[in-house]
Amino acid sequence: MTVPTTFPQDFLWGVASAGHQVEGNNVNSDTWFLEHLPGSMFSEPSGDAVDHYHRYREDIALIASLGFTTYRFSIEWARIEPEEGLFSQAELDHYRRMLEACHEHGLTPVVTFHHFTSPRWLLALGGWEGARTAELFARYCETVMAHLGDLIGVACTLNEPNLPWLLESFGIGGVAPENRGSVPVWAAAAERLGVEASTIAPFQFCSTEAGFDVKLAAHRAATAVIKARRPELQVGWTLANSDIQSIEGGEELAGKVRRDVNERFLEASRGDDFVGIQTYGRTVYGPDGHAPAPDGVPTNQMGEEIYPQALAATIREAARIAGIPVMVTENGLATEDDTQRVDYLGVAVDCVASCLADGIDVRGYIAWTAFDNFEWVFGYGPKFGLIAVDRETQERTPKESARWLGRQAQVHAAGASEAEVSRAPQPA
Repeated sequence: MTVPTTFPQDFLWGVASAGHQVEGNNVNSDTWFLEHLPGSMFSEPSGDAVDHYHRYREDIALIASLGFTTYRFSIEWARIEPEEGLFSQAELDHYRRMLEACHEHGLTPVVTFHHFTSPRWLLALGGWEGARTAELFARYCETVMAHLGDLIGVACTLNEPNLPWLLESFGIGGVAPENRGSVPVWAAAAERLGVEASTIAPFQFCSTEAGFDVKLAAHRAATAVIKARRPELQVGWTLANSDIQSIEGGEELAGKVRRDVNERFLEASRGDDFVGIQTYGRTVYGPDGHAPAPDGVPTNQMGEEIYPQALAATIREAARIAGIPVMVTENGLATEDDTQRVDYLGVAVDCVASCLADGIDVRGYIAWTAFDNFEWVFGYGPKFGLIAVDRETQERTPKESARWLGRQAQVHAAGASEAEVSRAPQPA
């Protein structure tokens, strides 16, 4: 495992989390609401998660002690604005303390303004197909910037707005508005909220053209208000870009998915300061749709092929189409075998190095995820974390993967040679 390229001195090395997945008890969010509905697609509720809301100080100190230089986390809109127009000073102060803790420990905070979850009240207003959503999201971002903007290191507006189109290609979601009433969870949501089922459009499951338009409008409106407060702050969104491939008979479908999921979102990124790329592997299409992992290849906990080489392809695709700097804002592996994770991260970092060597402007590598956490519809089963968490005691235990990647951060931040990388001591 080699890293043959000198990384830029200001290259960001880090780990990521998302508020709903780690904080716990995000009770005013649409996701919490969906978790507890009849027919929910979530295998279990998030509950206390890993209690990062209360344990952020020691968690941030731990991340820094492992050698990382950045921490990507999200601010929860549902906490900041639990009811429409009602903004919580206490919650704004909470996130300010998180940002201050990052700076105290020398971590650049990469802040995501929206990581899948929205206030429950927004769902009743049409969610991510609603006519007012872009305006309401921008108002929330403006409020956050007014209170926290001076401490934010890098701003990500929306996390993976393109993911629903990738899921739809797997046969997940993609229900037309007029048919949502036939889906038990959407019918239950509509009944509880007192609205028509056709209007239920959560961010993660919204793959209509109206949803595309609203998400893009929200991203651009948010970028404008963030820049109005701090013109020099680097702003972009983060995209779920798989390495789209095909086998014989799947070329047409692969081309359509590549266009819907990757290319049009990258084209929409032109003019941004950077684009965040979030890649976990490749997605292969055949004549019958999504092709399963080939027999005999190593797979992750969800049965997907382990294919870290995908990252080089998606970085290159992003640089070619968007024509702006790229930041790897998520990349990781769901496995109980941390040796597999170390090997995966090694190949991924080599992918970044090869892109840098070819002159591509890559600004950082941020692994998913800091902690074993709540992985959305999969619950607490998949283990992506570089830090293990005992959810009975909430004890944190760094894995070898955390130490390995933290060592890359420290050695390359110091501008060391490849030989020095192999000799460097392990961070605590």
